[in-house]
Amino acid sequence: MTQATFADGDAYEAYVGRWSRPVARAFVRRLDVPAGREWLDVGCGTGALTETVLATAEPARITGVDRSEPFVDLARARTGDARAVFQVGDAKALPLPDGSVDVAVSGLVLNFVPDPPEAAAEIARVLRPGGVAAAYVWDYAEGMAMMRHFWDAAAALDPASAAWDEGRRPSVCSPDALRALWTDAGLQAVAVESVQVPTVFADFADYWEPFLGGQGSAPGYLRGLPDDHRAALHALLRTNLPTAPDGTIPLTARAWTVRGRA
Repeated sequence: MTQATFADGDAYEAYVGRWSRPVARAFVRRLDVPAGREWLDVGCGTGALTETVLATAEPARITGVDRSEPFVDLARARTGDARAVFQVGDAKALPLPDGSVDVAVSGLVLNFVPDPPEAAAEIARVLRPGGVAAAYVWDYAEGMAMMRHFWDAAAALDPASAAWDEGRRPSVCSPDALRALWTDAGLQAVAVESVQVPTVFADFADYWEPFLGGQGSAPGYLRGLPDDHRAALHALLRTNLPTAPDGTIPLTARAWTVRGRA
């Protein structure tokens, strides 16, 4: 199985980080957590979800944990809020004691963890009684249009590209899988919902160029192609993508969210 690479924070921001922010806003708003709580952001990445919590949920403190040191460095530099602390750490072995946070959240991460049930158990472990555990993942199979267009075009040229396609892999990126993940971790009152946001690209370059950054499965696949194959994929996408009269490319992105209580 191919593995996605996540090491360049700026490239990740251009590729998909920018689209995670409106999802994060809707996600945090739905949690409706009272002010003054202790939060944890598992797999904080470049800090999109942490920033949203700081801006909208009035936390007393939030700890961001991520395995990627470059991502943690970028999150720390971007956030600049004394209530936020960032650490390099593993979702399967969180660097926090039992029952130490009121809210544990995770954005667009669980499907990349080698053992999602272990990560869910860790999230449950660090929650105080009655604490909230919540997460969201992209709907790679159908709802992430920018990637679905890419992989459909890639498959038309190269059936072997399916090995890289997140939407074709067994994962937690579905309502039933997320519900089971939270329930099996011992969390209560588990609920799953969807969040859909617009992803409007200014032009074809705005769509295509972030795929050249190497961050994620599709960019990783693209990086390994010979020049003529890459050019063919570029041409096919340019033909197939829906384009508005003003040249913009109006797409949508859907995420699945799950929440429960300790």
